[in-house]
Amino acid sequence: MNRVHAFSDDALGELDAVGLVEALHAGAVSVPEVVEAAVARTELVDPDLNAVAFRAYDRARAEARAPRAGYFAGVPTFVKDNVDVQGMPTQAGTDSYVGRPQPADGDFARMYLATGLLPLGKTQLSEYGFSAAAEHPRLGAVRSPWSTDHVAGASSAGSAALVAAGAVPLAHANDGGGSIRIPAAVNGLVGLKPTRDRLAQDKMARDMPIRIVSDGVLTRSVRDTAAFLREAEKVYRALHLPPIGDITRPGKARLRVALNTTGMGVPASPEVRELTEDVGRLLEGLGHRVEPVEAMMVPSTFPDDFLLYWSMLAMFLVRTGRRTHGSSWAPQNLDNLTLGLDRHCRRNLHRLPRAITRLRRTKAQSEVFYRRYDVLLTPTLATGTPEVGHLDPTRDFDTIMGRLLDWVAFTPLQNATGDPAVSLPLASTSDGLPLGVMLGAGAGREATLLELSYELEQARPWARIQA
Repeated sequence: MNRVHAFSDDALGELDAVGLVEALHAGAVSVPEVVEAAVARTELVDPDLNAVAFRAYDRARAEARAPRAGYFAGVPTFVKDNVDVQGMPTQAGTDSYVGRPQPADGDFARMYLATGLLPLGKTQLSEYGFSAAAEHPRLGAVRSPWSTDHVAGASSAGSAALVAAGAVPLAHANDGGGSIRIPAAVNGLVGLKPTRDRLAQDKMARDMPIRIVSDGVLTRSVRDTAAFLREAEKVYRALHLPPIGDITRPGKARLRVALNTTGMGVPASPEVRELTEDVGRLLEGLGHRVEPVEAMMVPSTFPDDFLLYWSMLAMFLVRTGRRTHGSSWAPQNLDNLTLGLDRHCRRNLHRLPRAITRLRRTKAQSEVFYRRYDVLLTPTLATGTPEVGHLDPTRDFDTIMGRLLDWVAFTPLQNATGDPAVSLPLASTSDGLPLGVMLGAGAGREATLLELSYELEQARPWARIQA
């Protein structure tokens, strides 16, 4: 396996984002030095990772001379290339149109950058974020820094690869079926999908019949994720949810934990099941009560319903492409996964209303479940990380979809219910690659997940790519 990272003794060192803030405040490093180090690191690893979609280095250098205010002032980051950032094109991982520089920040980017984060550019994703592996037919795959023979996982792959490789301490990600949690699992990172509507969202995400997409960050430490959510909450407060606040340490309460290793009808592989059960034993050793549960909280129709809803999003993008993108619209450049999802929805339109109704009911079903349990423990993914080519979007649709469903069997649940969930890199597979384990909780209970994540991080520090 070819492992790639950029950790060195430059201005970034081995610091996470909170550590970098402390170093900046202490005067140990300057913002221009930090930005130059991040640019150099990115250019060092990106030929192997293929993670960057758009470079804005000159803009970053200019901003470094007078960074905007905020807790993270001057901390370098990347933004996933499916949200609008002023002056940068939004290409969404596709060759089906020509992206043009945006006239203004989208709602999420406005909130994200108001925390002081300084963007170096945008990161590559799968076409429109539909696949759990970013393998572009023309540009090639985004590869894991832990092994460049393997994918970096899901549509936030570019952001994850750069954070894991040490180019930047944290980066933007979003999650409509697992794309914060999947790349976290694959790349040895912390990936928390917040509660629905916890953070500001762009208009397209707000207008969905079921708002399955949540934005967040990928980080190397629990404290970075907690600090980002604390600072984001100062900019955008979701008044219908309990505040997260400043979570800085493990909680004292001992929790009721449900353990499940069969997601959406697909059992985890024997190795993944055993590693997840081992985390359950760790939790028991810490004093929590762990109870195996055979069935999830949703009906057996859930996998088909979620796939149909996912397909509806593809159909909308394909059918409105010319109206949205004008003369640059080139549907012949769409990949087989997007086109297959479009066909799947058109053939099953008569089933869509009931599927949406059942998906909406999952919120109430989740509320019942979390009256009995505090936390749900599952694998993040059903198997280990696929090699590049396994989910190649130029394959026939049935092959791609079958392989996706066999791998991504656990994460879509929280997109439907709207609940928060976090993937933590608590295990490694027999081939030495990171393996994420997922914790879910009821709506608005990010604080519970962060406290438990701190406890697990202390009890079992995760593997470091530079070790």
